[in-house]
Amino acid sequence: MSTRYLSGSAVALVTPFSQDGSVDHKALRSLVQFHLEAGTDMIITCGTTGESPTLSGEEQFEIIRTVRDEAAGEIMVAAGAGTNDTKHAVELAKNAEKAGASAILSVAPYYNKPSQEGVYQHYKHIAEAVSVPIIIYNVPGRTGSNVTASTILRLARDFANIVAVKEASENIGQISELLEERPAHFSVLTGEDSLILPFMAMGGDGAISVAANQIPSQIKQLIEAVKRHDLDEARSINRRYRKLLKLNFVESNPVPVKYALARMGMIEESYRLPLVPLSDESKKMIDLELETLGLV
Repeated sequence: MSTRYLSGSAVALVTPFSQDGSVDHKALRSLVQFHLEAGTDMIITCGTTGESPTLSGEEQFEIIRTVRDEAAGEIMVAAGAGTNDTKHAVELAKNAEKAGASAILSVAPYYNKPSQEGVYQHYKHIAEAVSVPIIIYNVPGRTGSNVTASTILRLARDFANIVAVKEASENIGQISELLEERPAHFSVLTGEDSLILPFMAMGGDGAISVAANQIPSQIKQLIEAVKRHDLDEARSINRRYRKLLKLNFVESNPVPVKYALARMGMIEESYRLPLVPLSDESKKMIDLELETLGLV
């Protein structure tokens, strides 16, 4: 029996804003209910999809608290709590733990491009500062550098509360190494929606998904289909939603998915600078796909 802490379908939750730019806690609570009904296994607040760079520490705390209270113990609530300044990352992690997050998603240091030893020391300080489980977030396309499999595995072996990685690269060799050499407690989750099917077929544990904001039950069904080796069903789901998964990144995430959720009547269309609304061309493509899928 697996001793892994995390598996299944997790949503990288958007942060709904009102038109004045404040956090819309009413819409946030409605989103939690949407995921409770869909059977989502974990909600991750305040990540990249939640526009974390524009959230204050106080807003992070209140968002986590709102989601935790609305979930009422029925679903695991984790929180993004990372930055490229180790001291600040520790503070964010402590804040998330205090707010009641059951786990922390901590992005690899970006822009300053530390060595692998620097990355190790970064996560070491975070792991020693909090008691809640930590998910390493490796997203080379945004951070500008890769956390190697050897560094991730070293951290997993050295710290009991480093329990998972959100691997948002398309490096199949690295994914294979992680899956084959990880310790028994360590989960490997994909952060690339378009790779869920092959990733799960390789033995992955689940996904932290952007598309789960729009189609949470379908993302869970895709993951479950591969788990029970029903590849025909998995391919059918993947084929139906493949274009939506791609369109969610037609412009910078989370602008497309927030536009889609606004069209679906779930949130207001509001972003914080430097993110701006979609181009008219992108809106037309998303509108067409939402109509095709019966989501609007």
